Amino acid sequence: VKSVVKGGLMVNVGVEAFLPGSQIDIIPPKDLNEYVGNVYEFKIVKINDDRKNVVLSRREVIEAERAEQRAQFLDSVKIGDTVDGLVKNLTDFGAFIDLQGMDGLLHITDMSWGRINHPSEMLVIGQPLTVQILDVDKEKERVSLGLKQLQNNPCEDIDAKYPIGSTVKGSITKLVPYGAFVELEQGVEGLIHVSELSWT
Repeated sequence: VKSVVKGGLMVNVGVEAFLPGSQIDIIPPKDLNEYVGNVYEFKIVKINDDRKNVVLSRREVIEAERAEQRAQFLDSVKIGDTVDGLVKNLTDFGAFIDLQGMDGLLHITDMSWGRINHPSEMLVIGQPLTVQILDVDKEKERVSLGLKQLQNNPCEDIDAKYPIGSTVKGSITKLVPYGAFVELEQGVEGLIHVSELSWT
């Protein structure tokens, strides 16, 4: 890459070629100067002999590599596998995790055995994360992920931990017309019915 010009970069590929800003990367770069002096692989997308103009794309090279990575990932992964990824994006309903070029969805209900209102309570963008593969759809290239599945389900031995008649401590998490929800531990919530709240 030789220099920054209006709308992109000038690249020396034996002849001078133009790399449009939209074709530099999948995510538009903030500072084009970071690319000057570096060597990359490009795809020639247009040659205009009359104007002696060559147009390049680095984005198409990256997209092809990611498509190959996705195909390899989908062929090798199976339900129940544990994989490492990076938190790529947070939404109201979950988080998208980058798994070697493949995006997987970690739904908010599969993040914790406890109650969480938004993924940002547990995750930040760029955070490394180990998750479990819950479902794989090769045709649609979709992967469903789980985080809480790597932890013990607190409800599995609930009868032994909280026998009927025992006195326990908890935190009120929600008040409703018919009573109050009480969290005994993360992932274990009980209801005190309004008729059991007071003797009066």
